Amino acid sequence: MAEHTKHKQTAAKGTHPLRVAYLGPAGSFSEEALLGSSLEGIEPLATDTIPDAIKMADALEADAAFVPLENSIEGSVNATLDELIFTSDLFITAEVVFNVHLQLLAKEKMALRDIKEVISYPVAAAQCREFLYAKLPQAELRAVSSTSEAARIVSQSQEKAIAAVAPLLSAELYGLQVIQHNIEDYHGNQTRFVLVQKRKIPKRSDSDKTTIVCFQKKDKPGNLHAIVGQFAARSINLARIESRPTKKALGDYCFVIDLEGHVSDEVVSDCLAELYAELGHIKFLGSYPAHNRANRNLAEIKETRHQAIKWLGDLKSCLEEEKKQK
Repeated sequence: MAEHTKHKQTAAKGTHPLRVAYLGPAGSFSEEALLGSSLEGIEPLATDTIPDAIKMADALEADAAFVPLENSIEGSVNATLDELIFTSDLFITAEVVFNVHLQLLAKEKMALRDIKEVISYPVAAAQCREFLYAKLPQAELRAVSSTSEAARIVSQSQEKAIAAVAPLLSAELYGLQVIQHNIEDYHGNQTRFVLVQKRKIPKRSDSDKTTIVCFQKKDKPGNLHAIVGQFAARSINLARIESRPTKKALGDYCFVIDLEGHVSDEVVSDCLAELYAELGHIKFLGSYPAHNRANRNLAEIKETRHQAIKWLGDLKSCLEEEKKQK
């Protein structure tokens, strides 16, 4: 179930705000990243889970969903990835990379040795695994649906020896004390969020990324090599590739691929068409502006391919001339 948060970014005059579902409650990393992004005219709608946010956008109960896709420490957020691959009919229209800092929060100041229980969202807790192991070996770790939900639970608990791993915004919203700042194991901790909307593709920009899912007709040696070879043959850079189980049978996998370029780019569309013809089943997940990443050589690739086509055309024209002479 969604709820409106207290925050609302002003929409341009004469336009309606973009209703965006996200993993709540208020004070979550998702809300912090959404409100801190360059997205304008946002009306945030908090939901209980990531699938709830995606389902709202898919059912047009919200205009979009804003969900975490991958973390620099823990990798992919499978709840998001599986919904986008297997359940929804949504396209990624924007991405936001957010610097994640985790705080240890409690109702009042206390020594680390006095904390008996720590609660958080499993992905967040995993990002500070070493800290929890070294500094709080006596504390029981309990999983809840989000970091902000953990902060809310701590704020309402009668038990004093309980703490939450959550963002600083949660401490401000729920009146909690910071027991220790920035407890994440790696200071380069970042999460990539994506905005997903119903079958919408943004116009080509100077720096784009395309995400697809490749399904195999039959599991056989060389499948992945054949897929990757299509990109290599066109000098298209792959930013990310990973396998996910299709949920059909053990050992049956699909491949999620982020590549540089936009579906409207000739070289990209040619590659996708070839893959579709070969595999028979590709799911397109979007072409969208990349976060601080330039398409390094797409113009050069396009020019090279034009030259190759012209060269081939010249050869074919010779063949036609030969036919006429006969």
